[in-house]
Amino acid sequence: MSDFVHLHIHSEYSLLDGANRIKDLPVRAKELGMDAIAITDHGVMYGAIDFYKACKKEGVKPIIGCEVYVAPRSRFDKEPNVDNHYNHLILLAKNQQGYQNLSKLVSIGFVDGYYYKPRIDLEVLEKYHEGLICLSACLAGSVNQALLNGDDPKAEEIALWHKKVFGKDYYIEIQNNGIQEQVLANQKLVALARKLDIPLVATNDAHYLKKEDAYNHEVLLCIQTGKRMSDVDRMRFETDELYVKSPEEMTEYFNAFPDAIENTVKIAEECNVEFEFGNTILPNYDVPKEFETHYDYFKKLCDDGIKKRYGENPSQEILDRAEYELGVIKKMGYVDYFLIVWDFIHYAKTHNISVGPGRGSGAGSIIAYSIEITDIDPMKYGLLFERFLNPERISMPDFDVDFCYEHRQDVIDYVSKKYGHDHVSQIITFGTMAAKMVIRDVARVLDVPYAEADSLAKMIPNELHITIGKALEQNIELKQRYETDETVKKVLDIAMGLEGMPRQASTHACRSSYY
Repeated sequence: MSDFVHLHIHSEYSLLDGANRIKDLPVRAKELGMDAIAITDHGVMYGAIDFYKACKKEGVKPIIGCEVYVAPRSRFDKEPNVDNHYNHLILLAKNQQGYQNLSKLVSIGFVDGYYYKPRIDLEVLEKYHEGLICLSACLAGSVNQALLNGDDPKAEEIALWHKKVFGKDYYIEIQNNGIQEQVLANQKLVALARKLDIPLVATNDAHYLKKEDAYNHEVLLCIQTGKRMSDVDRMRFETDELYVKSPEEMTEYFNAFPDAIENTVKIAEECNVEFEFGNTILPNYDVPKEFETHYDYFKKLCDDGIKKRYGENPSQEILDRAEYELGVIKKMGYVDYFLIVWDFIHYAKTHNISVGPGRGSGAGSIIAYSIEITDIDPMKYGLLFERFLNPERISMPDFDVDFCYEHRQDVIDYVSKKYGHDHVSQIITFGTMAAKMVIRDVARVLDVPYAEADSLAKMIPNELHITIGKALEQNIELKQRYETDETVKKVLDIAMGLEGMPRQASTHACRSSYY
C-alpha cells in the first residue's frame, strides 16, 4: 500500500460540482504512486460500479463511499430556512454489509429525506452504521460548523456521539485545501481529536484532477448555479487546491501529524468491498399451487400458446424450436423473468391497455411469441433467438415493451402492488453536456455574446455522438476560428474539458426495474 490514500473524492457524478471523470481517477492515482482511491460523491452512489470497474482495470483498489447530507433534525422535517441547512459526513464501506448499509442510507435519503438534497438523519445513521467507516467531513461537517461558530462544547458532543456509534471507525478529518477557515478549523480539530482520543485522517476534498483544472471547475459551478464568472455573488471555493494531490504534497503539508497520513492507509486496508458480476438475482413469481415448479407452469403456458399461435398440430420445426428455447431459458435461470414480463403484459392486454408488438432482439423468441409477450412470428420472418439469449454470451435478456402512454402508469402500479412498492423502481438516466450544449453553457458563463455562442454551436455538425474534437477536424471554418480567435479558443478548450459530463439525472422515459 502507498504512503497516502485519497479518501474524499468527488467524481463527475457529484453533478455539476465534481469534475473528476471516473475513468481518469485510477489512472491519476497510479501516476502519483497510489494503489487505492475512494469515491465519495455528494449524496449519491451513481458512479460506484463504473468506478469499481475502472479501478480494477488499472490495478487500483476501489474504496466505495459517499459524502451524505445529514438533516439538522429529523429527515422527515422539511421546514423552509431550517431543514435545508444540512451537514456533510463521509461514509466508507469496509465490507459487503457496509456497502449494503451505505446503499440503504443513500436510498433513505431520497425516499424519506429529500428536501433540496437527499438527507439522512442520526436515527438511520445509527441503525445502519455496521460495516462503515465515518469521517467528520469538510467545513460543511457538523463538527466543523460547531467549531467555526465558537461552540466547542457542541462540537465535542457531536464528535462523542459519532465515536459512540462508530467506535474505532470514527475519524476526525483534517484537510489541506487553501481555504483560510480550514486552517483555523484544523487547529481546533486536532485539539478536539487529541482530547477525545479520536484518530485523525488527512483528506483533500478533491473536486478536480489537476491544479490547472481549477478554472474549468469554477465554470462548472457557474453552469450549476446559473451564474456568470463576472457575478460577484457567484458560488466559489476561492482556492485552486481541490485537486488529487500527490502523497508527497499531502505528507509535506501534514508533516506535524504523520498519524493523519498513516490512517489513510490503515482505512484503505480495511475497506474491502468486492462486487460480483453475472449473478443476477431475479424476483420470485408465485405460480398456481397445482404446479410443482415454476418451470412446469411456464411450460404449460408455452405449450398452450404454441397451439394458439400455430394450431393444434404445429410442425416439428416449430416444436423443436420451442423445445430448444425452453431449454436455454431454463438453463440460464430466466423462467421467472419470462413469467413476470408475461404477467404484466397479460394484465395490460386484458385491461384494454394498448401494447406494442415487440421491438429488439426479444422478437426473435418463439416462446415470447407463444405466450404473447411479442406479436411478431419469428418463424415467418426468420428471426434468430440467439440474438436475444445465448448460453455462450451471459447477459440479462431485455424485452423492449411499449405501452400506451396514457395508461403506462397503470401497468407500473399493477406491478408495484403485486411485488411491493419497495421492490419496484424506475431506471435513472443522465443528461450529459453534449457538444453544442456545453459550448452554449460555457459561452454564457464567460459573457460571450449570444450571437457568437450561437454561431459556434451551429458549426458543430448534427451528427450522432459528435464531439468538439471531431467537429474541429471536420469543419475548417471552426478550426480557423479556434486557431485565430482567443475567445473562441478559450470557450472551446473549456467546453472540451467539460464535454460529456453528466448534467442532470432524470427518470428513463419508459423503463422500470423489478427485484
